[in-house]
Amino acid sequence: MTLVTLFSSSFARRAWRGLLLVAALALVWPAARPAAQRSTAPAQRTAPPAASAPLAEAAPIVSKVLPNGLEVVVFEDHTLPLVTIELAVRNGSFTEPPELNGLSHLYEHMFFKTNQAMLEGAPYLRDFGQLGISYNGTTREEVVEYYFTTITPNFPVAMRFIRDAVRYPVFDEHEFAQEKEVVIDELENHESDPFDDLNQAMTNGLFYKYPSRKTPGGRLETVRGATTDLMRTIQQRYYVPNNAAVILAGDVSPADAFPVAESLFADWPRRTPDPFVEFPLVEHPPLVKSDGQLLIKPIQNVVVEIGWQGPSIGKDDAATYAADVFSRILDQPDSHFQRALVDSGLATAVAIGYYTQRNVGPITLILQTTPDKVRAAVKAVYGEIANFSAPGYFTDQQLENAKGALEVEDLFDRDKPSEYAHTIGFWWSTSGLDYFRGYLKRLRATTRADVNRYTTTYIQGKKHIGLAMLSDDAAKASGLTVEDLIGSPGPAPAGGRR
Repeated sequence: MTLVTLFSSSFARRAWRGLLLVAALALVWPAARPAAQRSTAPAQRTAPPAASAPLAEAAPIVSKVLPNGLEVVVFEDHTLPLVTIELAVRNGSFTEPPELNGLSHLYEHMFFKTNQAMLEGAPYLRDFGQLGISYNGTTREEVVEYYFTTITPNFPVAMRFIRDAVRYPVFDEHEFAQEKEVVIDELENHESDPFDDLNQAMTNGLFYKYPSRKTPGGRLETVRGATTDLMRTIQQRYYVPNNAAVILAGDVSPADAFPVAESLFADWPRRTPDPFVEFPLVEHPPLVKSDGQLLIKPIQNVVVEIGWQGPSIGKDDAATYAADVFSRILDQPDSHFQRALVDSGLATAVAIGYYTQRNVGPITLILQTTPDKVRAAVKAVYGEIANFSAPGYFTDQQLENAKGALEVEDLFDRDKPSEYAHTIGFWWSTSGLDYFRGYLKRLRATTRADVNRYTTTYIQGKKHIGLAMLSDDAAKASGLTVEDLIGSPGPAPAGGRR
């Protein structure tokens, strides 16, 4: 259950456990990714600890659902006199048809702007800037999170601000115009990043019918055409108590937090019907064929990415645990996967991972290599894939090591309550707290048979997308083809190179 720090006050297209486009880039091309992100992969060539016995219990979180549907969650840790207060909302690109794509992200930027309490000069705001409160927000595919960190006595003040911001936004036209330009600048910066092109090409390939549902940043044309009326639409549709959670992490107890939450949020009217009943999620259709593409970019080496549609929370939970374990098995430096691709010299780095999502999580394999080795490296990758479920592909000790490494990572994550609040918010929205609470228990119960069912159900012999990003000279020198990228002989699909 490895999580990463995301873009501040921005959107995150890839993060969270095992989505290896981030992990491999963090290992191999650290300058290409925001410094705030940390890898989901272990330190390269460092063996994870063995796990012969359970190492951790479930995180001690306590929750209460108010009559209006708002869930209040407390993760108590008195190490430091600090509390992080977060509002998590089930919003993000998975709620966005093309005409709304990017508006969840734009709404996030407006959350901390003028609200009615500010206009009325609410007394609690007079010294707000002197209370040692820091704040920010993030937008992802399946959650939007807003959070404050402050010293313990001030947590009710931060909660009150959240109440006023979520219930009584003003959407001042001048502020809105300014934030539109900020978001547009973010999008333009991302579009100038060649790795963003690689990510978007994979998204467009795997989720070809509804790519907007997997693109948290959104589209420039949608953001440019946004209005404050559309912000109101998002507020009325998704910013309601039965689609939100207030999470407190740090030096606070449930006995202190719950009464404050009830006093501030109990009169927030419940939405009927539930937004996901009125506006149900789309069903991403399965791939009808494997496809590939060469992306010509001015980079020095070659980046290859292969992607599959993976399991969905709520439809195949067992496979999501197996996916985490299998990814960690292959991360181990003594794995057959690493020895065949990295130790052999075919690749500089290689990793595979699954990004947990309620609405179809992608499985991503990514490697870096050189033009003279890319065809052999890709061939070797498909050779490894063919053997994923073979007896003896991984050992019993590697299976236990993987579970142990994942448990240790969860313990490390808890050590920073200010970040663990975001972890809880993500899982609350994507999987629900029951999944989150039972994660370690289910992880420990994962067997070789579970792992093999995951690989045979979602990877081996399944339709997939193969991409390579390389320079024009490298493309010519390597002779790499679309057939190579999809791992099958035959004529290349039309339009395979751009």
